Amino acid sequence: MVVEKSGKRLNSASELELLREEIKRSASARTRTVTICCGTGCLAYGGAKVAQAFRDEIINRGLASEVEIKTTGCHGFCERGPLVVIRPENILYQRVKPADVPQVIDETVNGGKVIDRLLYTIPGTKQKVTYEHDVPFYKKQMRLVFGANGYIDPTVIEDYIGCGGYAALSKTLFEMTPDEVVDEVKKSGLRGRGGGGFATGAKWQSTREAHGDPKYVICNCDEGDPGAFMDRSLMEGNPHAIIEGMVIAAYAIGAHLGYIYIRNEYPVAVKHAEKAIAQAEAMGLLGENILGSGFSFSVKINRGGGAFVCGESTALMASVEGRVGEPRAKYIHTSEKGLWDQPTVLNNVETLANVPLIINRGAQWYSSIGTANSKGTKIFSLVGKVNNTGLIEVPMGITLEEIVYGIGGGIPKNKKFKAIQTGGPSGGCLPASKLDMPVDFDELTRAGSMMGSGAMIVMDEDNCMVDIARYFLSFLEGESCGKCVPCREGLKRMRQILDRIISGQGQPDDIELLENLSETLTWGALCGLGGGAANPIMSTLRYFREEYEAHIIEKRCPAGVCKPLISYNIINEKCPNCTLCIKACPAGAITGQGKKLPVILDQVKCTKCGACYDVCRLGAVEVR
Repeated sequence: MVVEKSGKRLNSASELELLREEIKRSASARTRTVTICCGTGCLAYGGAKVAQAFRDEIINRGLASEVEIKTTGCHGFCERGPLVVIRPENILYQRVKPADVPQVIDETVNGGKVIDRLLYTIPGTKQKVTYEHDVPFYKKQMRLVFGANGYIDPTVIEDYIGCGGYAALSKTLFEMTPDEVVDEVKKSGLRGRGGGGFATGAKWQSTREAHGDPKYVICNCDEGDPGAFMDRSLMEGNPHAIIEGMVIAAYAIGAHLGYIYIRNEYPVAVKHAEKAIAQAEAMGLLGENILGSGFSFSVKINRGGGAFVCGESTALMASVEGRVGEPRAKYIHTSEKGLWDQPTVLNNVETLANVPLIINRGAQWYSSIGTANSKGTKIFSLVGKVNNTGLIEVPMGITLEEIVYGIGGGIPKNKKFKAIQTGGPSGGCLPASKLDMPVDFDELTRAGSMMGSGAMIVMDEDNCMVDIARYFLSFLEGESCGKCVPCREGLKRMRQILDRIISGQGQPDDIELLENLSETLTWGALCGLGGGAANPIMSTLRYFREEYEAHIIEKRCPAGVCKPLISYNIINEKCPNCTLCIKACPAGAITGQGKKLPVILDQVKCTKCGACYDVCRLGAVEVR
């Protein structure tokens, strides 16, 4: 903690700036800061134990006045956690264990030496990287929104204030009119980061001009996409940035009450948001008469039950009202009749976190980043068959190749890249021929995918695209609210067709039937979930039609994934009779014939688990 929390209420912009200077002076008194990532990923790796070991060691050595131990939110490099960064040098240690802590204190904190074995090694090389900013994963990013996560303790409001927090709010309340705030956000070109990509400033203006009172601001932290954890990590690691963005939005539209909708599966995010709200209220940065400006705005937390459909705006608002989370028709916008039929602004976590940046640095600066119609940066979760998994923040317009190979470090085991799925389960799968495509809202849509909330799942040559399409379709089928027929029945029938194709019972007209059902679903569904649910099928049919045809016509799975369509075979010429496959087979389907003869695989007993294929190092087991 930088300074002890005084609980003193700030009654003016000048008092806020005086506190900021006091916090900076207090921080400069220490010569070293050890930051330990305690985001959900690093906590799973034991980050909390590492942090406690550092605290105990610093206290035992009497170094508390010289060295600050700071637990932070997610740093993004989830693949290598727990992460420890020694500042101000920014020495990065990865996969740190409690047993490593005494050595880190002795050699790095006190001695200024680098511990080689804890450094990050670039995949495929022996090159070690000492400094955080030199790691390729970080070096190629532009961490405007997410960067503060590695420097602040999310449970200490002084940390956020010390790095410039609530300056944008102060500027908004004392130097700008609501119309000027809306105009600045419009000029910035900020588009919603929750999936729809709607212009944020236009949404705010529509809500401001709408008739009705009271008006509301809602922050969407539901985030139900498989493989997506951007909003969770921002809310865990920097909740005050989201709160500041909400207050600015409220001032712009004339609202005095807001809600943060967080799914209940995010306990750390809920805890940090609750604490941030209490701290901001105590300091006069939230609640009644904020900073003595006369403007009042309060925030409440609403916990979602984990339904994917509640990420859709009207379903989310129904859930906040205590009703079943079902969407409604969009002929009336939520900016006019939203929560309790009152004008409502709904933005997701990342969108709101961008707002203080725009107010502080200006719309012209913000709009200089990105492409013509997609401004600023975007946070993506990069997961799947890629060496460096985690959260990345990149400028709009970066290519998929730069993301997968430049930041992600390429495909493990030098496998061949096959596809990348963007936009969550309602997104599309893009092939290798699209790797040079710039990533922005419009380009992804034209390619048959979408920006969505920002999930990116990388697939290699071992993935079956028919099976991938079925996986996402099954997820969406289970998450459909069932209110409209195209989604309720269409998803079920399409999944049944895919089941049939994968089981070897596919018919020649199944592809045409899938295309017709996809078109019906796209144009007939009530909400965005159903409207985009056919994307996994349409994109895989567009780019990987030959795999569907192989399943249907040849009764063969080219990737060797769909069990009913594959068989394992022993290549006699290559088999040395080492018996590794015999030992690995759980079904007893492989038997030996003697020391100089190859083994025999019984196709009747074979369960097609692939254990024999995995253990054979000589390529003597093939998949047919």
